Amino acid sequence: MKIENIKTLGELKKAGYESKSIKDELRSNLREKIKSGKPTFEGVHGFENTVIPELERAILSRHNINLLGLRGQAKTRLARKMIELLDEYIPFVTGSEINDDPFQPISRFAKDVIETKGDETPISWLHRSDRFFEKLATPDVTVADLIGDVDPIKAANLKLSYADDRVIHFGMIPRANRCIFVINELPDLQARIQVALFNILQEGDIQIRGFKLRMPLDMQFVFTANPEDYTNRGSIVTPLKDRIGSQILTHYPETIKIARTITEQEAKLDGVQSDMVHVPSLARDLLEQISFEARESEYIDNKSGVSARLSITALENLLSTAERRALKSGEDKTTLRLSDFMGIIPAITGKVELVYEGEQEGAAAVAQHLLGDAIHTFFPAYFPKIEKLEKEDVKNAYTDIIEWFFAESGFELLDDCTDEEYQRILGSIVPLEVLIKKYQPQVEKEDKFFMKEFILWGLVEYKKLSKDRFSEGYQFKDIYGSFISKL
Repeated sequence: MKIENIKTLGELKKAGYESKSIKDELRSNLREKIKSGKPTFEGVHGFENTVIPELERAILSRHNINLLGLRGQAKTRLARKMIELLDEYIPFVTGSEINDDPFQPISRFAKDVIETKGDETPISWLHRSDRFFEKLATPDVTVADLIGDVDPIKAANLKLSYADDRVIHFGMIPRANRCIFVINELPDLQARIQVALFNILQEGDIQIRGFKLRMPLDMQFVFTANPEDYTNRGSIVTPLKDRIGSQILTHYPETIKIARTITEQEAKLDGVQSDMVHVPSLARDLLEQISFEARESEYIDNKSGVSARLSITALENLLSTAERRALKSGEDKTTLRLSDFMGIIPAITGKVELVYEGEQEGAAAVAQHLLGDAIHTFFPAYFPKIEKLEKEDVKNAYTDIIEWFFAESGFELLDDCTDEEYQRILGSIVPLEVLIKKYQPQVEKEDKFFMKEFILWGLVEYKKLSKDRFSEGYQFKDIYGSFISKL
């Protein structure tokens, strides 16, 4: 007989069911996962040796948890993943507002039903997917929202006085009894509301309009907070911090490989779009490097962080840019171009907080700086390093390319040109082909033209060529020709 088919308290007793607190439940299931070698927080990448071990230790210690980190560091995702460590179903007294354990009822309703019906008390089952509650801390949150209030309509309907505890309307926290309860951005919660949580975390008391109820709520609290909030908007009051068992610091992905895995997992890409647009591996790496550059940029407020969502939405925009270009050209398939990266600017500008210098530059200009910085960082990993000071009349790996631009006076690359035209233009620069054959002979055939464009953008970043943006595309020239044309 499936346990969830049990319908009465008597049947539950006969089945030998033993109730556990939610913290013991999480601890027990985590122990089994660790022993079996199964991943405990599947789908969360980059925390395997840092955050996840600390989180596991906190759960084994039965602690309430505060996840402290900048925006877009998977804090809420970690909290939601804890659902997977709960039992699939738990029993509760049918009709109970606060999921009363049939063996340990805490509400007046459940106690009265069990006293009246005994083993015939009806039992319902709560699935683990329904055992997660989440509240974003905002200035308008009240004690009544979280804990409860007196309900005058209930008092009138039941013909009870306000002195009777049956007139209480329970708030979100009592209704989340035996569940995981997450309060996001805890420092934004007003201090007086934080104070109302003290006894719930420690003793299990709740007070509602003068009613002092001894209700040992069985809950796993998870709080999230951003370090910036501690100084800019609010703070966690000290006695509340003292009652939170473990504070765990989260962080951004530490490598491009991890960042790519997260982006590819989270980006919402249409299947038709993915089939239509080929994305070179180098393009994906460049996209991730933009976020890394943003976190170090002098134009961006590092204290507010640069969310992992920047790369996710940027990838979505990047493919949409290439898709739109191909549709306008009447092509069924296309390969991503470096010039398509201009399409990700809207994904960047909305996700970074600029400092004064950044505001002076302008959000769009900062986004282009970040792309340039990413290319500048990546270029030496693929081709010979360009020295700042070089001897005159000494040939290097790029001399032939630069001389080609002297001879040909550069070229224009339109944003919406067809793939055939794009390849014809880049194919005409023979020294690019020679450079790739020598230093990147293993490059895939379909990635070769992206690599050629990458070389040109790289030479621009290292001040060997110039690049000018006009309304329909880019113009590449030798740096001296560009300087003369401006005189």
